Amino acid sequence: MHELIASPFLDHHLLLRPGRQQGLKIPTSKYRELQQTRVDQPCPSWLVDAAHRAWALDLNERRTGEAVLVRQPSLYGYARASYELNLGCNYDCPFCYLGRKRFEGLGWRDRARLLRIMRDAGVLWLQLTGGEPLIDPLFLEVYALAYELGMMLTISTNGSRLHNATILDLLTRYRPYRVVVSIYGATEATYDRVTQRRGTFKLFRRGLAAAREAGLPLRFNVIVVEQNKHEEAEMRALADEFGDDHHVYSNISPTIHSGPESLTSQSTEHLRARTPFTGCNAGVTHFHADPFGRASICKVGRDEQVDLIAEGIEGLSQLPPIADKLMLRTGGCSGCALQGSCGVCRPLAKRYQEANAPLASYCQHGRR
Repeated sequence: MHELIASPFLDHHLLLRPGRQQGLKIPTSKYRELQQTRVDQPCPSWLVDAAHRAWALDLNERRTGEAVLVRQPSLYGYARASYELNLGCNYDCPFCYLGRKRFEGLGWRDRARLLRIMRDAGVLWLQLTGGEPLIDPLFLEVYALAYELGMMLTISTNGSRLHNATILDLLTRYRPYRVVVSIYGATEATYDRVTQRRGTFKLFRRGLAAAREAGLPLRFNVIVVEQNKHEEAEMRALADEFGDDHHVYSNISPTIHSGPESLTSQSTEHLRARTPFTGCNAGVTHFHADPFGRASICKVGRDEQVDLIAEGIEGLSQLPPIADKLMLRTGGCSGCALQGSCGVCRPLAKRYQEANAPLASYCQHGRR
C-alpha cells in the first residue's frame, strides 16, 4: 500500500501521508513529474528529501509506484465529502439529528461504485459517518477501499467499537487522518442515561483506552444537553486527557426530517451565540452522500438530492445550481434586515422553521 499521496486540491497540489496531520504543498511541476514517472523507477531525489524532512520517512531505493499514489485531476473539483454508511446506531440519544435510526443502505457493489465516483470527483478528504459507522456490516470493506483509492479518512464515531480487534487492526495498519469521538457524559450514570442504553459508558471508555494505546489521532465533540450539562467541565477534561483538541456542541438542531423531537433535549442556558454565516462552498467544493448514494449539498440541505448510483459522476454537475437555490433567503427570511449577521444558513433555518422551533434557538429576532 502507498506511503504517500500526491493529489490536486482545489487550486494547489499536495503531498500527504495517510494518518498524519501535516502535509506539504508542492509545485505543479513536481506533481506533473510524479505523474510522468514510471512506477518502476526510483523515487525522485526531491521526493526522498521531502519525505525525510516532513515525516522521517526513508524512501531511498524505493520505487515510485510503491511509495506514492498519484491522484489524477478531476473535472469536477470536489475536495471533500461526507458519507453516511447507514442511519442505524447502537445508541438511542433523544437529540440525534437523524431522527429514525434505520439500518438501511447500499450493497457492496454499489458502495464500491460510490467510492470510485467520489475518487473521480476529486475527493481527497472523506468523512465516514452515520448513524454509527463502526457497527455497519461493511465498514471494513468501505474503509479499506477508500484508503486504497487515496483518500484521507476521518471517522465520526461514538467510540463504542474502537476496542474491536479487527477494526483496531485495520485502523492501525491503514491509519486514519482523524477519529472524531462524541462524548455524552463523564460518569456511567449520566452517559448511559443520555444514550438510553445500559453499558455504553464502559464500552466508550474501553474504546478510548484501546485507541490511545494504538496511537490513533483522536479529537472530540463534547455534546452538552439538558441531561448532562452538569458534567460539561468533566467532559472537557476527559477530552483533553485522551485527545489533541475538542469542540463543544450545545445548539441542538431539528432532525433531517425537520422533526422537533430532538429539540426537547436542548439546555437553554447553554445556547451559544452563533458567528455570522458568511457563506460556504456546500455543493461546490464538497458534498454529502446518504446511505443510498444520494448526493446533497451537505448533511442539512437534503431537500434536493442526486442519485449517484443511477446517474454516475455526471450527476454531480447538478449540485452547484441546487446549492445556489437552497441558499437563497426565502420564506420568513426573505428581505430580513438582519440576514447579513444571521448565524445559520438558509437550509438550517428552514429545518428550524418547519420544526416550529423557538425563534430564539436560531434567529436573531427571537433574542431582541
